[in-house]
Amino acid sequence: VMKKANYLITICARGGSKGIPGKNIKEIGGKPLLVYTAEAALEYVRKHPADIVLSTDSEDIRRVGAEAGVPTDYERPDFLADDVCGKPEAIKDVMLYAEKHYGKRYDYVIDLDVTSPIRTLEDIEKSVEMIAANDDALTIFSVSPCGRNPYFNQVEESEDGYCHVVIDGKFTTRQGSPKVYDINGSIYVYRREALDCENPRAVTPRSIIYVMDHICFDLDEPLDYEYLAYLVESGRLKQLLKK
Repeated sequence: VMKKANYLITICARGGSKGIPGKNIKEIGGKPLLVYTAEAALEYVRKHPADIVLSTDSEDIRRVGAEAGVPTDYERPDFLADDVCGKPEAIKDVMLYAEKHYGKRYDYVIDLDVTSPIRTLEDIEKSVEMIAANDDALTIFSVSPCGRNPYFNQVEESEDGYCHVVIDGKFTTRQGSPKVYDINGSIYVYRREALDCENPRAVTPRSIIYVMDHICFDLDEPLDYEYLAYLVESGRLKQLLKK
């Protein structure tokens, strides 16, 4: 049984993007990308008590968020919307705003990333349950199994021009190497303590992981958007997310 606590869901979406202009509201499968994450947040709050807040510096993103049904009163300040600001700092600022706005202190902040939208309600629920059950954990984040392993088949170049395995060891198979994962960026849950410090981080010495058992990837290149559009429009995504 989960302890009674206050939860905030943050959806952070900057307007500026050098790689793909307007990427947070780019249409995929007939709706803006942001809407996929807004729908996931709204599905969660229909079942569990939590507040939602959108953090953006863009009026276009704010309009799309409002149409999707998420609160958009918060305005992200410019210094938290540039290319050098860490996302946890932006999450901390919007959390402090929401606490004043809603008149409560949050125990956990659930951040759902707009550009990594392949997640299920169960993924969010399990992530929250896992950190709530681990009193020492400061954060939890979603990960995916990866095919490349720095102990086995990832190499880096030395100063002498020769290559070597990134982490030296005696491993002869990937299966026999230590397990490694890709952070897929879809779900982060912060315990309050993780955001109260001066330089909050998502990955801490007391972080745990939630391993997704289905496809999930961060949209970074134009081809990623085309791939997601194919999965959505062909119905393959629904098939892939079914247990």
